[in-house]
Amino acid sequence: MLDNTQDTITGAVYKLGDDVNTDTQCSGKYLPGKDEAYIAAQAFEGVAPGFAGRFRAGGIIAAGTHFGINSSREQAVHILHRLGVAAIIAPSFGRQFFRNAINNGLLLVEIDTSALQEGDTVTIDLSRSELVAPARGLKQPLRPLPPQIRAILREGGLIPFLRKHPDWSITQ
Repeated sequence: MLDNTQDTITGAVYKLGDDVNTDTQCSGKYLPGKDEAYIAAQAFEGVAPGFAGRFRAGGIIAAGTHFGINSSREQAVHILHRLGVAAIIAPSFGRQFFRNAINNGLLLVEIDTSALQEGDTVTIDLSRSELVAPARGLKQPLRPLPPQIRAILREGGLIPFLRKHPDWSITQ
C-alpha cells in the first residue's frame, strides 16, 4: 500500500528476468490444496531458485520485460502480498496481471530496470513521477499514474476503495 501522504515506496531491489509468467510465482501444481504461505515459499523457484527465501518484506521486484504474462490468475498477486512485495517495476507487464495487481493494491510501474542491481535501494515517488536509486546516481522519470489508480492503491485495492468511495469520488 502506498504512503497516504506522499505516494512513496522505498525498498531493496530483488531482480528477476524477462518473461516471468504468473505460473512461476503461483504454480498451478500447488493449487488447489496448498495454502498461500506454502505457495509463497515456492515462488519463482523455477526461474530464480531460492528467491522466496532471500526476499524480505518491503522489497521491490525489478523484473525484465513481460512480467506476469500468460495468466489471469488472481492468486499470483495474493502470493506477492504474502511475500511482502511493496511494488514491482519492469519495462512491461501482462495486461491482465497489471489490472489484477492494481485491483488488489499492488503498485506496478513500467520503467527500464536494466541499470538496477540486486540489493539496490530505490524510491518510487508517484507525486514527483520519478524513481530514484541513490547508489546508482539514477533518477528516472515515471509516466504519471492516473489519480484514480493512485487512489485505489492508497486504499489497498479496488474493493476497499469502493467501500470508502462507492460513488468513485476521490480527492487528490
